[in-house]
Order: sequence, then structure tokens, then C-alpha cells
Amino acid sequence: MAELSSADHGTIPPRITIPRDYNAAHDLIERNLRAGRGSKTAVIDDRGSYTYAQLAERVDRFAHALSELGVRMEERVLLCLLDTVDFPTAFLGCIKAGAVPVPVNTLLTASDYSYMLRDSRARALVVSSLLLPAFDSAIEGSPFVKNVIVSGGDAGTRGGHLDFAELIAAPRPPFEPALTCVDDPCFWLYSSGSTGAPKGTVHVHSSLINTAELYAKPVLGVTEDDVVFSAAKLFFAYGLGNGLTFPLAAGATAVLMSERPTPASVSNVLRKHKPTIFCGVPTLFASMLVSPELPARTEVAMRRCSSAGEALPADVGRRWTEHFGVEILDGLGSTEMLHIFLSNRAGEVRYGTSGKPVPGYELRLVGDDGEPVAPGESGELQVRGPTSAAFYWNNRTKSRETFAGQWTRSGDKYSQDADGNFVYAGRNDDMLKVGGIYVSPIEVESALITHEVVLEAAVVGKADVDGLIKPLAFVVLKPGLQPSTELPDELKRHVKAKLAPYKYPRWIEFVEELPKTATGKIQRFKLRSQPGH
Repeated sequence: MAELSSADHGTIPPRITIPRDYNAAHDLIERNLRAGRGSKTAVIDDRGSYTYAQLAERVDRFAHALSELGVRMEERVLLCLLDTVDFPTAFLGCIKAGAVPVPVNTLLTASDYSYMLRDSRARALVVSSLLLPAFDSAIEGSPFVKNVIVSGGDAGTRGGHLDFAELIAAPRPPFEPALTCVDDPCFWLYSSGSTGAPKGTVHVHSSLINTAELYAKPVLGVTEDDVVFSAAKLFFAYGLGNGLTFPLAAGATAVLMSERPTPASVSNVLRKHKPTIFCGVPTLFASMLVSPELPARTEVAMRRCSSAGEALPADVGRRWTEHFGVEILDGLGSTEMLHIFLSNRAGEVRYGTSGKPVPGYELRLVGDDGEPVAPGESGELQVRGPTSAAFYWNNRTKSRETFAGQWTRSGDKYSQDADGNFVYAGRNDDMLKVGGIYVSPIEVESALITHEVVLEAAVVGKADVDGLIKPLAFVVLKPGLQPSTELPDELKRHVKAKLAPYKYPRWIEFVEELPKTATGKIQRFKLRSQPGH
């Protein structure tokens, strides 16, 4: 249904030709059936494997079930699901029926879920049985939810809720896709909350296939021969592309893991299922490299890796490549742009940078005055391209601030090096002004983690006795290590030797772990808000 136009060569940005009448779920499923992949494995999860034909049937059955429950076109369905085949079944089933799925973080609190149910006005909730207790009060307090569908457990013992498996157990005829168009709301994703309250980010039907055709196939290199595993979960924009959109768009096989992505659990998947493409986040890559569970190069089949969610420290990237002989394509995406629009390229990786724009996207760096910055200077990164969200639900002020005409404000500070690669300098609200000069906390963190005892670091600003802002570093040591009295001064000297002297952290605090979102982003605002900081 979606095809690249003939203008995909040279410097001309590629265009994706999508008919106006278009249903994203129907396209992602039917393209594989038309290509004769019905008997090919589409999804592998903890319970088994499913062919493309079986997935198509599950999607149709779920779409029928929604229709029979009275869920109408454009109504929202909240999904709080672990990564099993029930996620793509529900997500695509909603879209095929014309409903709007709203996948949410599986690690939130009852108050978060209550907010999201009321904010989205979801008419139905699809939830994994293990996560259902967190929704008890939220369901009772929602005036909108009419049906609760439980995946992976006995729904009947939980207040008469519906059982997911029973809903799709009976054979049904093929479901005729809803008459949606390319610009219809297709699904929502709530922003991760790394800088405050989450916002319902509304994406349209054309966005999913655009991310696959512009990034997954030409940059990440996904083909039908690949087995793709994403440690980033499906509720996360990055994970949704990696683990659902990209494999289906290319006719590949997706491996899903419901448990938490620890070094041990991820290493087990790499050994057992031999994925050829592995999508992770910097925190995980760093943790795996110091884990006793790290597989040997001969135990895995990876040919390419990707990273997003946080800037990948150069040292972590280099050590990963030295161990596995595989490059990590570090890139930048966002909930607002759906997936990666700035990325390193295979064979041209420059660790310590986010690479160059993905063809089909335009980027610019602007200063506080809104004008382009001078070469080499840092500025706010703005992007325009076909996957920008339509708006934030019920948040006109934030929509106007972020979606400025064709340009989307990323909130990230970047500069460009002499080769045109974009170098991350932190969030707008994370930048520190030390002695009148901007200091990137990312730069200081990257220097700290090159020390042999440091696993992770996060840098924020703290006022000194004169009320002037200086860097404060929170440091997590590698497993089994304890800080000595000499270590803070040693780490300060280490940073001074790598960066301009004024950038070194004036204070160092050792912590067991850093506060993060479920997608691996460090929540620096929580560190800044701690008493005494």
C-alpha cells in the first residue's frame, strides 16, 4: 500500500506514497499475506510463536470483539500490556476497527493510570493480569470505561472482567478494515515524563509506515531475513517501532520478552533466539558490558544494534563493538516524532555523536532568539518530517509551544561537528551556565563514565555558597565496588584531564541507582528536586 516514490536518490528527500484511504493495521498485516508469508513466523513471545496468518486472524478476531462490545470508531482503548503477542493483537485490532489504542507505561502508579484513563476518556481497558491490581481504583473512578479486558489470567475472579483469550477464541470471518484515512488519529503515546507531566501525543495512520520506510529499512537495514529483538518495550515509541512496526513492515520476525530487560534476561534472549538486530538503550548496553552474563561473540547472531532514549556514551559504544564486532547505530527520536530521525549509519558510526539526519527529515539548530546558530555553536534542535504528531490531546498551550508550524521543537541542545554529525549537549532545561558559559551535563557524564570504577553518572546544577550554579554529579559505581574517601577527588581530576577545567563536578555523591523513566531516560528533574540540591 505504501511505496517509495522515484525521488529517493541523491540529495532529494524520499517521499512515501500512501493512498488517502488508508488503514495502518490492514497494511502491516496484508502486505505480508500478499507476499506469501502467511506461514512464516511473525512473533515469538514467552509462550510460543505465531505465524503471519495466525497474527492476522488474532487481529481480526479482536477487531470483531471490540465492535461487538460497542467500541466505536475514534474512541480510545487504553492498553497496559506486557510484551506478548497480545500487544500487537490488541494494538492492530483496535486500529483495524477504527478505534484508537493508547499504549501506556507498565511501571506506573495507580494515580498515573487514573489520570490517563480520565484524560484519554478510554471506553475500554486492555490490561495484563499482573498489572490489573494497579488499576482497581482507577477503573472505579473512571466515568468512561465500560469494558475491562484482561490478558494472561483469570479475568472472572477480578470483578467479572472479560478474558482476552476467550474473546478471540471463536473463529470469525475476516474483518473489513474501518474506513480511515492517512490523517485520521491512529494511536496515542503518552510522553515519558522525563521533564514533567505526561502528555497524550496523537499520531496519525501514515506515521507507522513512514518510520519503517524512512528509517528501519534504509538506515537500520531491516529485511525479511531478520529476527528483531527490542529490549525497549512496546509501549515506548522507540520500542513500538523496533518490536512491531519494523518487523511487520519488512516481513521479519519479532522476538518479544515480557519480563524486565536486565542484563541476564536480555543475554538469555540473545543466546536462545539469536536475533540479528538488537535494539537497546545506553543504560542497558553499559550494564551488560560489566555483567557476568554477557554472551561471548560466538554465542550470538547480531549483525546490527541500535540505541536511543539517551545519548550513547562513546566509551560504551566502542567497548560494545570491541566485544561483539557489531556497531551500535546511536540515534535520536522522540514521542512527538514517533521514532528516530537523526542517526549514525552502518560503516560510518561516529561514537559520541547522534549522526546525521535520516533522509526525509530536515533539521535545524536555533538560538534563544529563534535564529540559526553559527557553525559549531549549540542550539535547540528542531525537526520537520512526515511523522510529527498532530497535537497533544487537550493541551493547546503545549501543542503550540512544541509544534511550531511544520517544525517540531525537540527540546534538545545540539551542535554540529566539522563532518556534519550532530553532537548532543543535553536538554534545554538541563544545560548549566557555569561562569557565564554553557556546560552540557552529558559531556561531564560521558567523561565520568570513562573512569574504570563508574557504571553510570548524572549531572545537575547546584548553587554554591555564592548562589552560582556549578555541576553536581551523582555516580553509580560498578557492581561490588564501594567508594573510598579518595575517590571523589580522583574522579574530579579524571574529568579535569578530559574536559575544560571549569566543567568538572564540584560535588560528587555516590548512589545505588539513578531515577529513570521505564524507557531508560535519567530523570534529572528528580535529582534537582532532592533536599539540599
